Amino acid sequence: MKNDTSTLRLVFPQWQGGGPIDTYVPELPAEDAFRGYFLGSQLLSFLAPESSGLKAEIPVSLDLANRTEKNGIIAYDAVVKNTRAALNVIREHAPDRIVTLGGECSVSVVPFTWLADKYRDDVAIVWVDAHPDLNYPGEGSRGYHAMALASVLGQGDEHLQSLLPASVDPSRALIVGLRTWEKEGGTPERQRELGVKSCPPSDVSTESTSVINWLKSTGASRVLIHFDLDVVDPSDMIAAVGTDPDGMKISEVSRLINDIARDFDVVGLTVAEPMPRVAIRLKNLLSGLPLLRQEQSSKQE
Repeated sequence: MKNDTSTLRLVFPQWQGGGPIDTYVPELPAEDAFRGYFLGSQLLSFLAPESSGLKAEIPVSLDLANRTEKNGIIAYDAVVKNTRAALNVIREHAPDRIVTLGGECSVSVVPFTWLADKYRDDVAIVWVDAHPDLNYPGEGSRGYHAMALASVLGQGDEHLQSLLPASVDPSRALIVGLRTWEKEGGTPERQRELGVKSCPPSDVSTESTSVINWLKSTGASRVLIHFDLDVVDPSDMIAAVGTDPDGMKISEVSRLINDIARDFDVVGLTVAEPMPRVAIRLKNLLSGLPLLRQEQSSKQE
């Protein structure tokens, strides 16, 4: 990022868009799995290098009761509320660039569409992810995170789309590291229908040329990069919900993103889908120890 004073670091701990995430993380208690993205976002913020630029955090409720499915999206009301809150925060700061630390994948939707509106036809998207995120409402797990890229491309719930500042033409989106498709919605057929191109991890295992050449073909000078941690091969690191094999190495992801930044102006960068399994289990351990339990402290007071 070139000018730190014009870059907004946005901590967006939205977890509601994960849908029935407990089914994918059976080793954790369901409540911890649902809220795992929230803690993951906080940890990303803690671990990221210090920044002297703009900072903001979107207030996200941890209330598990507000997960009713509406319009084919689980926790619809919470997603709408968080979308409005994120838009208000970004509009207030009006940054040139946004770094988003999530949260599940849909945390990219608001910053990417805001930046798409700011820069109009001069942005392209590199969606670094094991999955396509091209579901429509009512498909698959009904989690908004599986609809994230589709929403950025203008293909989503009518009301949510009306809130978003803009959309990006599907021809300007490339999914990198894709290796697992959905049974419905995010399928190869959906990709072809929308005209979204993709490349597998093997295409970028030794160099970034294919991605750089694709970006040049779009004519855009600015790039929005979405980095879903599940693109990383589980043999190298398990930090996300998804653990599909044959992914990208950490070094490959880092090289790809830095190569893009060398040749283009990266105006949006999202790190999403952290599921800190060990940290959650450690947190639960600590909460059960004497003198650390909240109720013990309250009694002594």
